[in-house]
Amino acid sequence: MKILIKEGWVVDPSQNINGVLDILIEKGKIKKIDPNIFEDECEIIDAKGKYIVPGLIDMHVHFREPGFEDKEEINTGAHAAVAGGFSSVVCMPNTNPVIDNVKTIEYIHEKSKNVPCNIYMMGSITKGLEGKEMSPYEKLLEKGIVGITDDGKTVMDTKVMYEALQVAKDLDLLVSTHCEDVNLMYDRSIHRGYISKKLNLEGIPKVAEENIIIRDVFLSEKTGAKVHIQHLSTKDGVKIVRDAKKRGVRVTCEVTPHHFSIIDEEILSQGTNAKMSPPLRTKEDIDEILKGLVDGTIDVIATDHAPHTNSDKDKNIIDAANGIVGLETSLGIALTELVHTKKMTLINLIEKMSTVPAQILKLKKGSLKVGMDADITIIDLNKEWIVDKNKFFSKGKNTPFHGKKLKGKAVMTMVGGEIKYRD
Repeated sequence: MKILIKEGWVVDPSQNINGVLDILIEKGKIKKIDPNIFEDECEIIDAKGKYIVPGLIDMHVHFREPGFEDKEEINTGAHAAVAGGFSSVVCMPNTNPVIDNVKTIEYIHEKSKNVPCNIYMMGSITKGLEGKEMSPYEKLLEKGIVGITDDGKTVMDTKVMYEALQVAKDLDLLVSTHCEDVNLMYDRSIHRGYISKKLNLEGIPKVAEENIIIRDVFLSEKTGAKVHIQHLSTKDGVKIVRDAKKRGVRVTCEVTPHHFSIIDEEILSQGTNAKMSPPLRTKEDIDEILKGLVDGTIDVIATDHAPHTNSDKDKNIIDAANGIVGLETSLGIALTELVHTKKMTLINLIEKMSTVPAQILKLKKGSLKVGMDADITIIDLNKEWIVDKNKFFSKGKNTPFHGKKLKGKAVMTMVGGEIKYRD
């Protein structure tokens, strides 16, 4: 069955399209994109007043399977993804067993066969995420990984990291890095500042993150490997990446919606649901992050979707698990905080949430060009809604945004020409 999306405002950064057009879909592909398309015997989707964009891509999620299915499963995570407007996601390797072997990749591929979104994955930089010995990158690449990372942990041994980057350079393999110096983490609670002092916590200083960003940018410069800095959270971290890009270093980076929208004070009202790694920072950090989003220093907005059980979070601030869920709130927060405040245009936002992630990951996605897979998100830019964690598709309910009023929402997500979510 053919599908014709009529009279939607099409926003596609890959073609610099920003206007009212129709889109014809046939056999899961985009067949035609033009004004006033007329076609017999097809399903009509009236998109008048809505915005049509390439399916969103989240290059940083934790779906927990295998090993931690009490927190999330690939299926529940995928349903959360399409509800948030994401047609593709990239799963991190801190599962059990770790994604450092062919068998685990095959297991995830099998579990992903009938879920509503495209599932990609990164392998681990080191075996078992232990930071000691490189994983077999070539074998993992043959099975389809799109990068490597020890996310959740930092490869602290510089020799191991240097050698991994040399191999990754030869394989043209993306290395995505979690930047936190474990020797500067102290009690690994929250940002070190006024709030941590008030709560009598040691906190995590900004330098813990910045020290590793400097190291990994330097190693990228020396080896020529592609390095992607995950979840930037500090003012100087943004500046380090900006300066590296000016020198031509092959570095890209991402930021999460929580790191550009809320600060460390949130911990006072939200408790451990506002605890993550790296932690929420300060207004001056957010100001520089916003500047980095606008000037192109920050390439990608990613969720770092990290579901946990209630028991994981129902602990003191030091012992509670790090991380929050984000797939079902990410677009709404970005539209509310960036687009409706006129800090960023919609086409620039979609670039960071679809087109650029596809380019970094070398995926044939993130575009509405004729012949591409019909991965499409339809957005109601003016839809006002209240975040209700009890209605999440994700198993995780750990969010600091419960009860927050947002403006803008995905109302339909198509994957391969099939409607996978409709609001």
